[in-house]
Amino acid sequence: MLDLEEMKLAVIDALEDIKAFDITVMDVRKLTEMTSYMIVASANSTRQAKAIADNVREKLKAKGAELRGTEGDKEGEWVLVDLGDIVVHIMIPSARAYYNLEQLWGETEIRRSSSKSAAA
Repeated sequence: MLDLEEMKLAVIDALEDIKAFDITVMDVRKLTEMTSYMIVASANSTRQAKAIADNVREKLKAKGAELRGTEGDKEGEWVLVDLGDIVVHIMIPSARAYYNLEQLWGETEIRRSSSKSAAA
């Protein structure tokens, strides 16, 4: 079974595998008991967002993580993958700018931005 740190790194790797970009990791343990981390990543298209979500589910399931559910994978503008201790949000840039989850959840303790850009 993965510990929280291993799970977080596995999610980031799964996101980067399918070229997600602008990855932000937010430690929300002081703000909610729902989850420990929220990870937000951008995708260039709805098709890519769905592919990224599929990869996160597959890679984490293979490592023994429990998948609690997925939302938004039909539309693909904002796909949420609930892994319990980590909730992953994969969004196209327009949805990410509109909902601005980073500001909604306040100051983040951990932030990581992928060096990969939309042009990659």
